Amino acid sequence: MNEPKEGEILLLDKPYGWSSFKALYTLKKIVKAKKAGHAGTLDPLATGLLVVCTERSTKKINTIQDATKEYTASIKLGATTPCGDMEMEESEWATIPEITNEDLKRVAEKFTGDVVQVPPAFSAIKVDGQRAYKLARNGEEVEMKQRTIQIYTLEIKAESSGILNIEVSCSKGTYIRTLAMDIAKELGTIGYLIKLCRTKIGDYSLDNAMTIDQWRASVTDNKE
Repeated sequence: MNEPKEGEILLLDKPYGWSSFKALYTLKKIVKAKKAGHAGTLDPLATGLLVVCTERSTKKINTIQDATKEYTASIKLGATTPCGDMEMEESEWATIPEITNEDLKRVAEKFTGDVVQVPPAFSAIKVDGQRAYKLARNGEEVEMKQRTIQIYTLEIKAESSGILNIEVSCSKGTYIRTLAMDIAKELGTIGYLIKLCRTKIGDYSLDNAMTIDQWRASVTDNKE
């Protein structure tokens, strides 16, 4: 019986609109791996670093996904959607108060350290054995339990009127969609996520990741 291959840790820049499963499955086929898994799901509308482990390297998945994560994101103020991002149409609107740099600094400090979050109903967390997002999409009331997460650093900048850009370093289990809505609420309005990119997981960086097309080209070049 052949011993399973040691495997590799592959860094993928997940395309916009793809589920993490689709990205994983596609890369698995490209590199012809028998076994593969990813270390931390990204929502379909998020882009950025997806760490893929193949063969025996899949044993490292839990350790990798427990590491500190870094994201960049953009928040639209004055409106929100049922899911907290652009997957659904805007459903509520509110005025945006005057926001100063001092306000942004105050809010960033408030959401740094141990932070209590209530995960969004449109998430993959299981409630009574079912994925919360499936229940929510069926119109069922989903009660999500609050949890304490850690935000190590948070920077908030105003890009333009009604748009904020954030850079955040945080623990496993942090929902950036929830953070976006909480930031908006603290500023006296409502808001939702319009852009999300994961830039780091532990020591693994998006700077070293390749797109699906680059992975295809890499495999083809190695055959020549």
